[in-house]
Amino acid sequence: MESLGKNGHILTLAAVVIGAAILSFSIFSSVKYFKSYDRVVSVKGLAERDVPANRVIWPIAFKEIGNDLASLYSSINSKNKIIKDYLIASGLDETEISVSAPQIIDMSAERYQSQPAAYRYNITSVLTVTSEKVELVRGLISSQSDLLQKGVALSTGDYQFVTQFVYTKLNEIKPAMIEEATKNAREAAEKFAKDSQSRLGKIKSASQGQFSISDRDANSPHIKVVRVVSTVEYLLRD
Repeated sequence: MESLGKNGHILTLAAVVIGAAILSFSIFSSVKYFKSYDRVVSVKGLAERDVPANRVIWPIAFKEIGNDLASLYSSINSKNKIIKDYLIASGLDETEISVSAPQIIDMSAERYQSQPAAYRYNITSVLTVTSEKVELVRGLISSQSDLLQKGVALSTGDYQFVTQFVYTKLNEIKPAMIEEATKNAREAAEKFAKDSQSRLGKIKSASQGQFSISDRDANSPHIKVVRVVSTVEYLLRD
């Protein structure tokens, strides 16, 4: 009986040792498995396109100076009509042209005026063209000296009246650009995996950066550069 008890104790001890060994192996395998999921590579993919602006906002400004408001307003209305007629004859619709209220500066009311002004009133009139006929408007901007021959001298170089070229069709190119950025990100991830002697796994996380639209260069504001950067994290496998 004593021998049997000793044998039973030995068997129990052996079972505990074997069980512990199996448990340790199982835990080790699980840790190794989960640890492999912690191996990731984060990459960025860029997509970039040059696109033509599809809308233009062109402020056309001119100034009138004098002492008699009635005659100044008459001159302004006359020149506004000359400009509108010229634009419409050149191919723009009347709905694409808006006329703002004149901006009046009374020089006699200027507190910092050191000497009496030669003229009391300085009036600025602004017509604004908002059109999707970008190339047509660009041509008119280049030939605006034609208005000088009609007696209208436009104000140029004023920071308040800068021509704007706008791109509004971003939604039309978004899907293709996101696809391109994601593809470029994957190519970078595949190269990293190859260089590290690993295999590329599934996507762990992905985020799309904001789209940006900027002028291609200072001399071509009518050409826009659209950019987006996608950030993707991939799992790596041995």
